[in-house]
Amino acid sequence: MKQLIIIFALSSLLFFFACDDDADTITVTETITEIDTVIVTEGIEVTISSNITTDVTWSSDSIYILAGRIAVISGATLTIEPGTIVKGEYGAGANATALLIARGGTLNAQGTASAPIIFTSVVDEVQPGGNVSPNLEPDVSGFWGGIIILGNAPSSLGDDAAETNIEGIPTTDINGLYGGTDASDNSGTISYISIRHGGANIGEGNEINGLTLGGVGTGTTIEGVEVVANQDDGIEWFGGTVSVSKALIWNAGDDSMDTDQDWQGTCTDYVIVTPQGGSAFELDGPEGTAKVNDVGSGYHTFANGVVYAGADIDHVVDWDASTNAALVGLYIYGLDSEVAAAGNSIESFGGDASGTSSAWEITLPSGVDITTVLGASAAAITTEVAAGSRTQGPAASMFDWTWAGKSGALTGIGL
Repeated sequence: MKQLIIIFALSSLLFFFACDDDADTITVTETITEIDTVIVTEGIEVTISSNITTDVTWSSDSIYILAGRIAVISGATLTIEPGTIVKGEYGAGANATALLIARGGTLNAQGTASAPIIFTSVVDEVQPGGNVSPNLEPDVSGFWGGIIILGNAPSSLGDDAAETNIEGIPTTDINGLYGGTDASDNSGTISYISIRHGGANIGEGNEINGLTLGGVGTGTTIEGVEVVANQDDGIEWFGGTVSVSKALIWNAGDDSMDTDQDWQGTCTDYVIVTPQGGSAFELDGPEGTAKVNDVGSGYHTFANGVVYAGADIDHVVDWDASTNAALVGLYIYGLDSEVAAAGNSIESFGGDASGTSSAWEITLPSGVDITTVLGASAAAITTEVAAGSRTQGPAASMFDWTWAGKSGALTGIGL
């Protein structure tokens, strides 16, 4: 509900009388003041148009509108209460809307299963207390940018650089720098957040991911993330050491989960649903001459996950020649028969083999051989199981709080 309140204030009424035999003269001075207050169903719309330079809290009784690329700069903390809704205005190129947590800045966005924090577009009519969008389908994307968190943790960068600019942000913005030497760097606590309809393009092949993590350290807590209909990747890690748990990616326009620059962390208890053209995983390794200061295990790990492939997936897993990754406890379901028969579900399995992948399960379309689908190497670690018989991957109830869970999108996909 929107209400426009117009207050007319009569600030001065002066009467000057010139009394003579010919005429009376009256002069009236009037001042009009206009106040524009936008009232929504449960609170006030608050437009954020400049960077956050001091500690601030966004409350659940308001809807916050990002009017551009808003940075939480070093030394400042943005706290977002459970149930708060944040909406990005439409913008492309250098005007793409995003919430950027710069190195040294902090985001404490701690939603709950009963009151998640929703980041979406101004086109979305979802209101405080709601979850499922009343007007947007879960496969429309590109209406705003996304969330970018940057830190001081090590990253293996090209030319062995100490720092670099994150993709999706113009190089002229110094708040877009990430990388450093602090593996335990802390960018805040993020829990039960849903990021929707993002992925705005700032240039050819340079879109914003749903959640971008650049050089984010182990001091950061990320547990409970849903990304719905992002035009680019769902979550992308650029180096760093942060771990993520309870992640759900639905209808990603490119890759659902993408790793770069020798990320040294784990992603546990995750679900990937119907990539829209990209791969479920695109896994890359170091870009510099060395790995990240021998931090952690030496490779990154995805553990206990489910991939519902759908008909538009490119690959289930796409490694490159230097990938150092392990996929442990993976269940693959919902492969289209034509995709499966094409035999390109796994690309360059194993990478440099520094990570140990194991305990895969797959439910195959009828008439398709497992080796044809996965290739001999991946087939060797995979057990064929009937639908409903998986032992790998999280329980569907872990994601009851998400839009996907509430809309029924997780029913009948192997969960």
